[in-house]
Parts: sequence; structure tokens; C-alpha cells
Amino acid sequence: MDNFIFQNPVKILFGRGQTSLISNEIPKNSKVLLTCGGGSIRKNGVYDEVVSAMKGIDLIEFWGIEPNPVYETLMKAVEMARAENVDYLLAVGGGSVVDGTKFISVAIPYKGDPWEIIQKKGEPAVAIPFGCVLTLPATGSEMNRGAVISRRETKEKLAFHNDFAFPKFSVLDPIHTFSLPPKQVANGIVDTFVHVTEQYLTFPVDAAIQDRFSESILCALIEEGPKTLANLTDYNSRANLVWSATMGLNGLIGCGVPQDWVTHQIGHELTAYFGLDHAQTLAVILPNLLWVQRDSKRGKLIQYARRVWNIPQENEDKMIETAIANTKSFFESLGLATHLSKLGAGEDISEIIVNRFQARKLLPMGESKNLTAERIREILKLSI
Repeated sequence: MDNFIFQNPVKILFGRGQTSLISNEIPKNSKVLLTCGGGSIRKNGVYDEVVSAMKGIDLIEFWGIEPNPVYETLMKAVEMARAENVDYLLAVGGGSVVDGTKFISVAIPYKGDPWEIIQKKGEPAVAIPFGCVLTLPATGSEMNRGAVISRRETKEKLAFHNDFAFPKFSVLDPIHTFSLPPKQVANGIVDTFVHVTEQYLTFPVDAAIQDRFSESILCALIEEGPKTLANLTDYNSRANLVWSATMGLNGLIGCGVPQDWVTHQIGHELTAYFGLDHAQTLAVILPNLLWVQRDSKRGKLIQYARRVWNIPQENEDKMIETAIANTKSFFESLGLATHLSKLGAGEDISEIIVNRFQARKLLPMGESKNLTAERIREILKLSI
């Protein structure tokens, strides 16, 4: 296991009715900007619940943060917050609203062009504190220091990570997720699954705790995901799903282990160009990336086959093949396509993506730095 430093300062308020406690987490004299998405929280009662809990606190609202939060939209919120002298933010929505709010929090006091933060050309020196009330389990953004932001002008979708991006607190009430349509629930399951595999399916470094934690999350998703889709208001299965999503990307399972993230990097490009759901791109790319990288990932793939999919110890090549096939079948059982041809993406996308990676000097990629331009092309060819 590699050396690591782990610190996660986010306070979690988990379970039924925890929204009522948020006024205890926000200074009473704050001027709060409520950041929201397209309006679903008005329909499912979460908005009323939050406003009731915030009674007596000066509150203004910003609506319209997209499912893939857009820089141009977020800058409107930044301008509003600056004009209104906002000193606290509260994100109410899914991971995209939380991601967007992270950017808003560091952009408000930033002295230069805030896009520099996303480009990693500038580091924020201060940020506006924020909390969140989560309504969609998927990204783990409610308990981590990362965010992904898109820019329409340049067709870019880029991630940034900063300690200022940790929420001060997050409310995780599984009931807040009951009104999600099945497609969004399935997307969240896949997103969480791939977050875990990006940290787990690399190469062995004798990190027994991280491996077992990762495997337990994957097994929970395989068991609880279908239960949740079969009964969208089953509190127990939904609670397990919500906590799986949070634990999948709060930094814990990534301590001291190599990480991949190329499935996400390719997926971000597909979203930027075709507007595909984030999880949909992951469902397409992950099985093919695992196949192309099966030699360098061999040790962990065999472990994954045995511990997660309970594949009997037999021919190791067959174990790997079956584990990858099972992964693909699991995604399909949730209702996600696993081929780009079914999603309207053409074969020309491989050169566009490779060229962008080359322009950013990202190649070779992956935990072993062996994902070359040719291998990226191979993954995308298999994905068509």
C-alpha cells in the first residue's frame, strides 16, 4: 500500500427528517444563496422542507443548474452572489447541483478568470462555505473535494479538485430520492459502480481494507440496485444505495491505491460532444476498457471475478472474460445501453477524443500509463 494522507471534514446528516436540522449548521446571520436545478424539488416537496427549515435566515434563490453543470450558467450565479453579498451557499439537488455549487463557492471570491480554476491554472485562496441537501445518489460529490464542470463555448467537460470544495455538511435523506424516475436511479447505480471500479480495478498493492471496502460496495450495488428499481419507495434498499454512492467516492477506498479514471475521461468527452448522460457513457466504456486492459489489470480482474461475481476458480482467462461480461450484463439489466451505436454517436468520435487527449498532453493514460492513443481507439471501436 502506498503512503497517504486522508482527511474528510464533511458532516453527514443521514436519514429521515434530517433536513430539519440544517439551520443548526448555518450561522444565523448568514445571507444564503439557494442553488437548484430545473424545479423537481418543488414537485417532490424537498424545496418546501428546506425553506421551512431555513425560516429566519436571509435566503435568495438561483435556479437552472443543468444535469451537467455549465460554466456559463454558473457564472450567472456567481454574479448574483457577488451583487447580493452572499456569504453561504446551500445546494439542493443531485450531484450536478452540488458540483456547480462547489465551483460557485470558489469562483465568487476569486480575483482572476474563474475558468482558470477548472484549467488548473489558478488556485483559490478562499471560498464561500456551503452545505447540501442531496436528492440523487450517484456522484459522491456530497462528501468529496471534486467537481466536474462543462463549458459550452469550447465543448469541454473538465474536473477540478480542491480542499475548499468539501461541503461543510450534507443531508442524505433517502426519502428525498423516492420521486426519481427509474432511469435516474439506474444511472446513479452505474455511476457509483464505475467510481468504485476506477479505484479498485487497477493492480494489487496489498491494500486489503480498501479492496474489501470496494468489493462490499460493488456487491451492495448488485444486490440493492435491482431491489430499488423493483420498489422505488423501499426505504431500506434506497438507504443502502444512497450510502453506497457516498462511500464510493468520499476518498476512503482510494487511500494508498493506484487509480485509473480513464473511463470517466473518455465519458466526459462523449458527454461534451453528444450530450449523453454521464452514467450512460460509463456503461458503454467500462467493459471495453477492462477488456483492452485485461493484461495489466489481470490480478485485480481475477480477484473481482472471484470475490464480486463468485466465479469459480477455473481458467483465469475465462474468469476475466466472464467477469467483464457480467459487468456489461448488469448495466444492461438496469436498462442502460452498452453500445454507442444505440446512442447516436458515430465512429468519427475516436479521433476527436484522441486528438483532445493529445492536445492536453494526457497520453499515455491509466494507472499503468500504458493506455496509448491506439488503445483509446481500440476501446472506442469496441464501444461502437
